[in-house]
Amino acid sequence: MQIIRNHKFITLCIIAAIIAACIVLYAVFSVTDEEIADRENAIKETVQERALQCYVIENAYPESLAYLEENYGLTVNKEDYLIVYDLFAENQPPQIKVIYQGDK
Repeated sequence: MQIIRNHKFITLCIIAAIIAACIVLYAVFSVTDEEIADRENAIKETVQERALQCYVIENAYPESLAYLEENYGLTVNKEDYLIVYDLFAENQPPQIKVIYQGDK
């Protein structure tokens, strides 16, 4: 009888450890809405800085995001983020919107 009780106890401990590990992994790999918003803001600020840098050097804002990527070293994770870059005039800062598209 003692052996059966020990076996049940060990089985319960293993199950509890697996459940605890799953909870920890979920907490580590889940992304909160606040983190997404922070990342979106950071990307937007980076694009704005590179566009301003272009304006200072070339006396005009770049006509596209691709221009910043080609000439000013901007790199963007296009799998997870959609960046809308809207330039009204070359002497006006562009309107920039960053949208998270990745899995949450």
